Amino acid sequence: MRLLMLGGTEFVGRAVVESALARGWEVTVFHRGRHEPPAGVRSLLGDRTAPDGLAALVDASTVGSTVGSASGGGGWDLVVDTWSAAPRAVRDTARLLSGVAKRYVYVSSCSVYAWPPAAGYNERAPLVEGASADADQTDYARDKRGGELAAVEAFGADRSLLVRCGLILGPYENIGRLPWWLTRVARGGPVLAPGPRDLPLQYVDVRDLAAWILGAAERGLSGAYNLVGPSGTTTMGELLDACVRVTGGSGELRWTASELILDAGIEPWTQLPVWVPEGSDLHDALHRADVSRAVRDGLRCRGVEETVRDTWEWLTGLGGVAPRRPDRPAVGLDASVEAKVLGA
Repeated sequence: MRLLMLGGTEFVGRAVVESALARGWEVTVFHRGRHEPPAGVRSLLGDRTAPDGLAALVDASTVGSTVGSASGGGGWDLVVDTWSAAPRAVRDTARLLSGVAKRYVYVSSCSVYAWPPAAGYNERAPLVEGASADADQTDYARDKRGGELAAVEAFGADRSLLVRCGLILGPYENIGRLPWWLTRVARGGPVLAPGPRDLPLQYVDVRDLAAWILGAAERGLSGAYNLVGPSGTTTMGELLDACVRVTGGSGELRWTASELILDAGIEPWTQLPVWVPEGSDLHDALHRADVSRAVRDGLRCRGVEETVRDTWEWLTGLGGVAPRRPDRPAVGLDASVEAKVLGA
């Protein structure tokens, strides 16, 4: 299999590249050169937001078009795209590649569903309105939906796969959610733990996401899939207990009622990453999606202990400071706010 990864040097893209290399695939990475791609790939440099930013991809596509003769192109068997900004960047790239690649996977988000999605929503739930494949950057939900439209427009419904992710955790995370919890617990002392302990969570390890994407491509799957682990695979208590264990056990979890946390003005999901109050629209949207279609078609999820342990090993290998995407807001709770709530 020949993979073209658009991105491929950070988090999801890097996990996809490493999984493909482990399978013995031939991998090309198209990226901006801000980070080194994994060893063993063909590297193409370009910026999808710049004039002539696809030039290297155009040249490679011209050469690639002479490779193979399968219907739908022969340059690459698979393109994987994680773009999260202006949909027109997906439009332009997908149009360029439609004749030289067999299949296009767009890594989207469950944010594309109309707000608020009902608990247990599946791939047939109503979608956000106002999105366009031709749009400039607007907001995350419409940008992701516009990217979906662009992929389907260029490759058709039978050659495109829309992977609607929920919460993604694991090594290489550049959002900072699990790294923040690990760093906070490792610092020790009383830790504000948002309750209840048995709050069901829904996430996918980035490596399980990558494995599913490549397996789905091998099987020729198409259409939309909610791609996150089943709701309740783990709980808030199990996640934070794992953080305590892997960091050496110096943090003391102080379980705190959600009402007290909210009354203090603390923002769920951002100031206390991963956590949102049970019974809220946010919890239904982020932790109660129906993923039965993905499970039926091969999704397998490792346990939370492995995800937490491997993320801690990666983080400590970086000196305890995780990379963070500059286009995403910082996450985590200020120590003075935490102390105030714990004192109350």
